[in-house]
Amino acid sequence: MNGPRHHVIIGTGVAGNQAARTLRQREPLARISLLTLSALPFYNRYDLPRVFRGVHDWREFLVDPPAYYEEQRIELRRCTHVVNVDAKHKTITLGHNEELPYDTLLVASGGRAYLPEELSEYRPLLDGFASFEQAMAIRRKLPDGGTLAILGGDMIGLDLARTLVDTGHRVVLVAGKHTFWPHQESPEQRKELIQVLERMGIEVLDADGEGGIASIQAGARGFARRRVVFGNGRECTADVVLPSFGLVPSVEFMIGSGIGIERGLLVSPTLRTTDESILAAGDVCQIWSGAEKRYRFYYGWKNVRAMGDLAARNLTGDNEAFVPAQDETLHIQDDITIHSPFWEYA
Repeated sequence: MNGPRHHVIIGTGVAGNQAARTLRQREPLARISLLTLSALPFYNRYDLPRVFRGVHDWREFLVDPPAYYEEQRIELRRCTHVVNVDAKHKTITLGHNEELPYDTLLVASGGRAYLPEELSEYRPLLDGFASFEQAMAIRRKLPDGGTLAILGGDMIGLDLARTLVDTGHRVVLVAGKHTFWPHQESPEQRKELIQVLERMGIEVLDADGEGGIASIQAGARGFARRRVVFGNGRECTADVVLPSFGLVPSVEFMIGSGIGIERGLLVSPTLRTTDESILAAGDVCQIWSGAEKRYRFYYGWKNVRAMGDLAARNLTGDNEAFVPAQDETLHIQDDITIHSPFWEYA
């Protein structure tokens, strides 16, 4: 090959940003392009609950200052929509019809919030918490002492819940099969964990026990902004309703690329797809587990960062297998609180 290689990374989350850092260390002359839909450089999304502790400046969430990318000669392309990937010709088509060639591609696009189909018609009445902009929108809508209703209750939602309780807000959890996702707990463990959530100050309603969610409605003028109506006729009122049902991988732009896809991109333990030039890392990929004889996801900040670093090393000559770096056990501490290793980022 003539000249420096062009490494393209789709996604500027934990995996993508770590990969860019490692690539620059290992190939000082390479061209590195980071593509993201976000208007902001990489920031720590795990830190977003801090908006309820008075941190409202987006610069406070940045992992690296904006000048970092220029200093490291990393081309950061914000507000960039990837339409598709042509693996045969090694080109990426962007939303404005630009075609971007690459020598290697790392897909680290992460996942977006999953919303069950039966709730999709109520999307306009729901708020997200996946970006700084969404976090600030909830902060503006939720008054001091106001009520947040969390549907599902994955570990991202429960992380926010414990912050809100600590800052004097009311939190109502509409619990169901997605509660504690991505942890997998037995019915006996779930019962005990729910009791601990209640001791933490979170009000818990069992969705199935209430007949399921029948509808979500806008509140009348002068009353709470949202009403969650259950099949048995009971209602839960709130200022904000947050769906919290886990993640679904962002892989739409890879459809038609010829790369193996199940729920996420299927990769070997070395994070390679069926195309040697394309690797994947983070919440977007399912890694083959020889021990379990299946492709599986590995979540958590530590796992995702390790994947980003490994992918970059394997793109630059190594051939190492991924070794999980994250405990996956949900712990009860002193019978009064829970702690998830998925809340750890350092």
